[in-house]
Amino acid sequence: MSSTPNTSEHSFPINPDFKFDFECYLADWSRSLSQDYDTSSSTRSIEWRKEKGISTPKEEPKADGGSHAWLFLAGCFTIEALIWGFPFSFGVFQNYYSTHAPFSSEGGIAVIGTCAMGVMYLESPFIAAMCQRWPKMRRWYCIVGLLIVFVALVASSFSKHVWHLILTQGVLYAIGGGLIYTPTIIFLDEWFVKRKSLAFGVTMAAIGFSGVILPFVLAWGLDHFSHQVVLLSWSLVVLILSGPILYVVKPRLPSPSISPPLNFAVLGTRAFWIIQTGNTFQGLGFFVPSIYLPTYAREVLGASGVAGTLLVVLLNSTSVLGALGTGALGDHFHITTIMCISTIGTVASVFLLWGVASSTMGWLYVFSLVYGLVTGGWSTTWARTIKIIQNEEKAKGRQVETGLVFGYFMMGRGVGNVLCGPISELLLTTKLGNGHLVGAYGSVFGVLVVFTGVTTLVGILGWLGKQAGWIRGEGVEDNMSDAKTLVNDDQSEIANKV
Repeated sequence: MSSTPNTSEHSFPINPDFKFDFECYLADWSRSLSQDYDTSSSTRSIEWRKEKGISTPKEEPKADGGSHAWLFLAGCFTIEALIWGFPFSFGVFQNYYSTHAPFSSEGGIAVIGTCAMGVMYLESPFIAAMCQRWPKMRRWYCIVGLLIVFVALVASSFSKHVWHLILTQGVLYAIGGGLIYTPTIIFLDEWFVKRKSLAFGVTMAAIGFSGVILPFVLAWGLDHFSHQVVLLSWSLVVLILSGPILYVVKPRLPSPSISPPLNFAVLGTRAFWIIQTGNTFQGLGFFVPSIYLPTYAREVLGASGVAGTLLVVLLNSTSVLGALGTGALGDHFHITTIMCISTIGTVASVFLLWGVASSTMGWLYVFSLVYGLVTGGWSTTWARTIKIIQNEEKAKGRQVETGLVFGYFMMGRGVGNVLCGPISELLLTTKLGNGHLVGAYGSVFGVLVVFTGVTTLVGILGWLGKQAGWIRGEGVEDNMSDAKTLVNDDQSEIANKV
């Protein structure tokens, strides 16, 4: 004999108020995207939960301040210093491998460092696309990347040939490093809105900070121990320091419940290609001084190896100030103006201080200090240039993902990094004016100085595009706008994905 079931007696009853669940979800989502957590939008949600006896979810951490945001920024700084500082200090390993068996008799040692940095730059847009397509996996990418870096360093300590090092200390390390680094930059875009440029500046300054300390630490280790001991020790340092830090390096906002489709709209924007062209050419010349200043000091001025190393250390030390200064100014002035100042300062220092006045080590030290200061913040400008591109595309009804644009800028920088080596070696075979010119122009490095200055000058394209009206943006008003307005803009973008 059948009877109509009484749903109230079942453990999973049908909820006649199901629509309120959905409304509660929407209210909570809106609440999680508010920077100052004004509860007016979620009052009904909280009251409804209390009536139903359901616990209220914990508020999302505040953007642009608070312990969570500053801990996150400290984590980004540490990861940047550990992951990028190591390949930027490869010159120490290159000197060791070139003079110690079993690698000294083989060629291609420089390719190890090129792969470590170049691959990490070039892979960035692909990892950013993965983060966009599968946003819930972003923290897992960091964990997997850390394990890959650890394995790469351990494997490189057992290498017997240069090609082993290319695959481990070069390519494999770069793959793992990119998986850690790219998601943290995407998270950074969520944690800092009004102070975005400053946050990027603090993060980018970590490379210079690491570049001041790490080369001496690695050089001391290689002088007193073998490369196996140094690589194994560094693998443990990275694992022990980065592992706990990944706990605080996390997204501030909830990941979309539905993975959004990949969006390549930025590749069709004029503003992007203007800035990217300047960015790529600037990358061609950017790495030249840090690579060749020690060699120039030794071969032209007869300086010692310690004096040459000091040149790079001074350059890295002031690049910290350059990154921090550019980040602070980027939140108050139009970013193309800052790019113009950086470009002019760099070109002037290259042509005058290195090209003309570098007949003594004193002036060469001055050049290192000035060059690091005016170029150290170039990557920091990406935070605001991305916002400009997003604003222009939003006016056309199109969305642009922060992570993808950052990845493209990284790729442009990587192209410059990879091509810098072979081009500079080719230029060293030519002399300017038969060697009768002053300063560095009269040496074999003369053409290299001109190449550095000219390629860096192309970085002014962003400012020229702004003056021509091709890059509009919203100027200082956009940079100093209220954070709540910017978060609401991001709320609309994320809501469209969901």
